[in-house]
Amino acid sequence: MKNILIAIRSIFKKGRHNVMKIVSLGIGLAVGLVLIAKVYFEQSYDDFYPDRDRVYQVWAKYQQNGGELKDYPQTSGGIAPTMQQQIPEIETVTRYTSFGDWTFTMTDTKMKYSGRCIIADSCFFDILPRTMTIGGVFEEVPENSHSRYDVIVSMASAGRFMWEGSPTNMLGNDRYISYVKLHKGVNPLALEEQVRTFVNSYFPPEEQQKVGLSIDFSFHKLDNLHKELPQVKRMTWILSLLAFALIFTAVMNYILIVISSIVNRSKEVAVHKCYGASENNIHGMMFGEALVHIVLSLILALLLILAFRGTVEELLATSLDSLLLSNGSLVLLGICILVFFVSGFMPGSLYARIPVASAFRNYRENKRIWKKALLLVQFVATGFLVTMLVFVARQYTFMVNDRPGYAYENLAYCGLAGVDSTSRAKILDEVMRLPGVAAATTVYQLPFEHASGNNILLPGGTQELFNIADLYWVGNGYLDMMEIPVIQGRSFTENVTNSREVMVDRRFVEKMKLVAGWTDDVVGKDICVTEHSKWNEEPFTICGVYENIRLGGISNQDMRPSVLFYAHKPMYTLQVKFHELTNDNMARLQQKISETFPDRELSAISFRSEIMDLYKDSRQFRDSVMIGGLVTLLVTLIGLIGYTNDEVSRRRKEIAVRRVNGATLWDILRLFIKDIGYICIYAVILGGGIAYFVLQKWQEQFTEKVPLSWYIFLGCGVCVLLIIYSVVCLDARKTANDNPVNCLKSE
Repeated sequence: MKNILIAIRSIFKKGRHNVMKIVSLGIGLAVGLVLIAKVYFEQSYDDFYPDRDRVYQVWAKYQQNGGELKDYPQTSGGIAPTMQQQIPEIETVTRYTSFGDWTFTMTDTKMKYSGRCIIADSCFFDILPRTMTIGGVFEEVPENSHSRYDVIVSMASAGRFMWEGSPTNMLGNDRYISYVKLHKGVNPLALEEQVRTFVNSYFPPEEQQKVGLSIDFSFHKLDNLHKELPQVKRMTWILSLLAFALIFTAVMNYILIVISSIVNRSKEVAVHKCYGASENNIHGMMFGEALVHIVLSLILALLLILAFRGTVEELLATSLDSLLLSNGSLVLLGICILVFFVSGFMPGSLYARIPVASAFRNYRENKRIWKKALLLVQFVATGFLVTMLVFVARQYTFMVNDRPGYAYENLAYCGLAGVDSTSRAKILDEVMRLPGVAAATTVYQLPFEHASGNNILLPGGTQELFNIADLYWVGNGYLDMMEIPVIQGRSFTENVTNSREVMVDRRFVEKMKLVAGWTDDVVGKDICVTEHSKWNEEPFTICGVYENIRLGGISNQDMRPSVLFYAHKPMYTLQVKFHELTNDNMARLQQKISETFPDRELSAISFRSEIMDLYKDSRQFRDSVMIGGLVTLLVTLIGLIGYTNDEVSRRRKEIAVRRVNGATLWDILRLFIKDIGYICIYAVILGGGIAYFVLQKWQEQFTEKVPLSWYIFLGCGVCVLLIIYSVVCLDARKTANDNPVNCLKSE
């Protein structure tokens, strides 16, 4: 307690740099601890469900014509209930399908509510339970759930929203997320033979071979679903590395400043030893100081986190309560204890070695290996994060400005789900008359949305050749509006009520050359598409080939071939092209939609905002790296200033003698630059090397990447070196310009 009181009284004592230590440590802990909380949060998904060790999600495994075996986390509606009938080790099953965001109107108050809606069966809460409050109101699903929803519609009502046979069909329409709950003590690996028997009984091997399709199913543990995702694994170790770099840099900076004060505090420590203080007493003093400083740093960190709460929650896509008010707080407490131990033990060991004689003569600590080693670590972290920031920013800029194969800059859309065909035709006609509108049409599927799949067959054949991304139906002038070039044949014959034409992309042609032996000229050939061709007896004729477009985003691109069909009847999404997309034009479009549908919550949305939203995760990661890089740079510069001040104080008389002997200002500054020159260069090279390795791993998620050019690494390193050298020169300049007499008059 005595050591703590002494530490509190000496917070503002001159020469201790305590405020500098507390501020730099507080900033580093604020960012580092938040990142660690995010990592823990990502690893805690679904840990609140009881019996989670017995709950598994059912994945379908498909292989077409000996191609790649692919896992899908969805099944057909009838798979899970039929599995329960066939496999006695399964205690119960459930499944649901998502229907996106819905707006509900209360019949009594007419108030509107929006929420994520799913259609689920009656066993849903038996496997994924939520506490019921009153009536049909259930407790909100926690943020760390792999599946979040606000409204559940009964599976018995499914026929009102989709095909009536959807909940019970065994093949195709695989839109359901299915779960099984096993009896206690059952190992899912022991069920492989029974699953295979189940598959063979409903999908006989000879039938699979006939259609060229291999089917299987696998079980995936509930609490591993999220953390086993490749993008989550990648994000976890990168954020862990960033958090380690920040906290380690902040702690090393704290120790560096403490060690840099050893010359000024040598007499104080020596006097304590003269009065009988042992090494344990000196350690106690340093631990007391560390405790006070860390508590103040944590208070500062908490204030910073609360002050920038909105920014933190936006960057990490998680509420602050979920990050900090959970079991993860115990992890953060453990890290703080470790920081306290390191911050007290290392300086205490060095201070305990100060000789008693320092009370009677000047102590000149000349072993700077500790300080230079600490600086090296901070420079490495700075070089790493600055280089990371530059390349992450370049990748994000490339993605949001890259052309995906269609022109989206002047496009907007509005979803018309639930609007009847007559009203859809009316709004299409009204929008066409708006000033500033160049064209308008309706579509079923937008290119950046997830595309459903169907299979391709040849007319009269039974073998399914491959799976395609089905973009379904488009209206008049779609390809011209999107500026998608037709590279072979022509576009659709428009204004026909029953079109049997289909358009395919370049990937489709390449795929048919491989699996069916087609040539480049595919116009006029017939194909059958499941869901569109009943019993494979209603073929479609290819009228044209369009250039490949990107489906989804660069980070989640759908590489399947795609097809388009024509529909004369207006579809469920209104698509508008402006001569120039301005706020006024968007306002006029929104006003027209609201006037036409006053009882519906329909919004006009620009394509560009949706494209940018595709890369929201990358933008958040860029901003996180930027904040981490700036904080690390700031903390490193604070430590560098402390180190330089110590060196200037230690070598003050040497500088004065050199000035008397004719040394110029540049000669003096060069002493300090040379002192840390090699350390800086080695550190920046090492930091750049680590950044290169991390960037390679990070870019694995993108189908298109910015090159990791060597000259940008060089430029980042040079910038870091210039900043470091500039700070050293500015800090040492005042002493170098002092009158030498002031330093030597005491000799």
